[in-house]
Amino acid sequence: MKSVSHHQATQLLHNKFIVVLGDSIMRSVYKDIVMLLQRDKYLTFKQLKSKGEMSFEQDCLVEGGCLGQMHNGTEYREVRQYQSAHYLVRFYFVTRIYSRYMQSILEDFRSGLKPDVVIVNSCVWDISRYYSKWIIDYKENLHQFFEALKEILPEESLTVWNLTMPLGEGIRGGFLVPEIEHKASHLRFDVIEANFYSGTLADAYGMDVLDLHFQFRFSLQHRTRDGVHWNAIAHRRITSLLLQHVAQAWGVIMLCPMTAVGGFHVRTNCSYPYATNTFSSAMDQLRSRGSFYNGGYSEEFSSDALPFNFMNFQENNLQPQTNHNEAAAPYSRQQNRNGIEYKHPHHSEPYNELQHQSVMRSRHSRNHYAPYTHQRPKQYDRHGRYY
Repeated sequence: MKSVSHHQATQLLHNKFIVVLGDSIMRSVYKDIVMLLQRDKYLTFKQLKSKGEMSFEQDCLVEGGCLGQMHNGTEYREVRQYQSAHYLVRFYFVTRIYSRYMQSILEDFRSGLKPDVVIVNSCVWDISRYYSKWIIDYKENLHQFFEALKEILPEESLTVWNLTMPLGEGIRGGFLVPEIEHKASHLRFDVIEANFYSGTLADAYGMDVLDLHFQFRFSLQHRTRDGVHWNAIAHRRITSLLLQHVAQAWGVIMLCPMTAVGGFHVRTNCSYPYATNTFSSAMDQLRSRGSFYNGGYSEEFSSDALPFNFMNFQENNLQPQTNHNEAAAPYSRQQNRNGIEYKHPHHSEPYNELQHQSVMRSRHSRNHYAPYTHQRPKQYDRHGRYY
């Protein structure tokens, strides 16, 4: 699978506000996005395992975490934010898809800056920590969350609902307190059922759906020994899937030329998202040469031994459509400016939903615009409070 590079990510998310909502896996999704916006590097074992720290890669802890009491209860809070001159990325730790706390988050969106991209998932805590018969409660909360989000966010905002990744047969983790250990044996089946409900409802509400359960069903070697969390390679793949989906929704074409991966030349086909198995083939070639292999569900993250340029396609040209301003090129023609081609979103290649109905869905193209460039008259302190 082709990977999104640091250069592509910085151009795609330039002047964008990204919000990530969810549990510890979504926190790692946030961290990987923050890392990729700064450099082509993978998260370390310590970075993936840490929670509630004061700072991660120049971000700041806004609320909760080590500022309060660290615990594994449903009331645990953690709000993180990475802010620079052209990027704003925020993470909220949530244990339930709709609650009083979620309502307060939505109020932040209503009264403050509207996010351009919302990446959200909430499932494992919902179906294990609140009610034994979780189906009715979970579906009702999903309805309320999607309705509120649709009401608050403008049409241009892109919401991507991530389906929960596969759980292991024997799981352990922070959310699995002694009171619910009896649920561990069948929780992986409950996740599949919950994914069906949440994916169907998200699609009905016009949200975009990314099926990470499907994407990682044959990548279980990248799951850690606790049966819940995933390593740095898996999280970079999640980031690539998300950014490729965002690019499609905005009508942005990201070219992936031939590049060297571990001494082998690999060509990716960007006109078809899953036409080549670059990720699997490169792994097989590296294994055969003894460059990298971690065959079991080890505690260590296998990315620590990975070559630096693995899955990173350097010198890729990003081709976003024009912004809606006076300097924009007319939609009726293409214009090459500093190596960037501007193109009307309706002329970009659409996602082939007929061949991948259960994998990824994009309801319609969103306008590519800079939402808060003119709302920032001065440079904010990088570690200042969020706004």
